[in-house]
Amino acid sequence: VQLVEFGGGLVQPGGSLRLSCAASGFSFSSYAMSWYRQAPGKERELVAAITRAGGNINSAGSVKGRFTISRDNAKNTVYLQMNSLKPEDTAVYYCSAMVGGVRSWGQGTQVTVSS
Repeated sequence: VQLVEFGGGLVQPGGSLRLSCAASGFSFSSYAMSWYRQAPGKERELVAAITRAGGNINSAGSVKGRFTISRDNAKNTVYLQMNSLKPEDTAVYYCSAMVGGVRSWGQGTQVTVSS
């Protein structure tokens, strides 16, 4: 299982970013995918998860209405569209999949929301 995130960066409050995660080494369309984040000094938390077919099965309350998870099974890619970003969204964002009972992670991409 390989997961590689793209799209992080520095953005002003109120701005938008779209993260991408390219997956390989497993049958992508057969597994739910998720995004987590970890802010400095805090535990890693689930941001959003999506079913194999593209239904959103879970989103953290703090991001509902602002973040949207989606996937393109033809491209083996999962996305996280982040709008109305706030300073408290600053974190390293990780793509994740549970394959064969083992949770795999990407290397993470830094998102910093600051003016």
